[in-house]
Amino acid sequence: MRIRSPSMSELHAFVTAAKLGSFTRAAETLCVTQGAISRAISRLESHFGQPLIHRNAHKLTLTDAGRQYLDAITGPLAAIESASAAMLGEDRQHHLTLSAVPTLASVWLVPRLPDFHRKHPDIRLDFVPYRRDEDFSGAKPDAAILTGEASHWPNLQVDYVIGREMVPVCHPARAHARQAANLWKTPSDLMGEPLLFHTTAPRNWENWLRATGVPNAAPTLARGFDQVSILLEAVKADMGVAVLQRCLVRDALQAGQVVAPFDLPVTLNRGYFLCAPREKNDHGALAVFREWLLSAAAVDIIELVRP
Repeated sequence: MRIRSPSMSELHAFVTAAKLGSFTRAAETLCVTQGAISRAISRLESHFGQPLIHRNAHKLTLTDAGRQYLDAITGPLAAIESASAAMLGEDRQHHLTLSAVPTLASVWLVPRLPDFHRKHPDIRLDFVPYRRDEDFSGAKPDAAILTGEASHWPNLQVDYVIGREMVPVCHPARAHARQAANLWKTPSDLMGEPLLFHTTAPRNWENWLRATGVPNAAPTLARGFDQVSILLEAVKADMGVAVLQRCLVRDALQAGQVVAPFDLPVTLNRGYFLCAPREKNDHGALAVFREWLLSAAAVDIIELVRP
């Protein structure tokens, strides 16, 4: 049988926007971005092959077809939501779906999960595919560990986890040669090296240099990589110098695979954050995981900045 009905996220976006008369207010109510609401309704209109909402600068209005559809689905949608909430009530206490930045998950989070499972054996934690621009629309996790600045997610509940602590790293041979020649005296001297960077955070070098006292730093970047793991491998191959999160390079530093030529206590605004829709405030398993995660990160941050 061919399924003719659209997705639940599209229906919720349409009903909420239609009732509130605003994409912005609908986004705030559903704890997603305005763009997510707009895209969901556009998909719905494409599905039916006709407009459902007239858009103008002041208020949204329904077309005749939109009004008829709203009247037809409002009751059934509310009944589905009520039944789903009842079914999920127990599940929220014992099951959590999570997505996370892959590098942080593999290097930092997963090695600590046995501790979480020992302390909370009744909670099942499942990982779903990571989306860099996660807006919790469509098929979604309960929460996601994302990278950026807290201000990037104004409509979500956001908790800082780890990753603001940054340090430059390079191959040991490069550091030895430069230091033997007395070429690396201050952080500004690193600007003469090939500066490797993460493509989603190209300003990390500029921000790190300014935090170390290099005014108006405008470094010339060399090569970009879209994954921290590959960027770290480039450093190990002596392709240049990179500034990376301490939590992700600690093992490589301890193993002597890379060194930190200027190991300074620099903290930037960008880091890893646990993000979740505000409607998840009553999610028991998420609350337990959040408390454990932030506690584990706090302990690790103390170790990272300890002399």
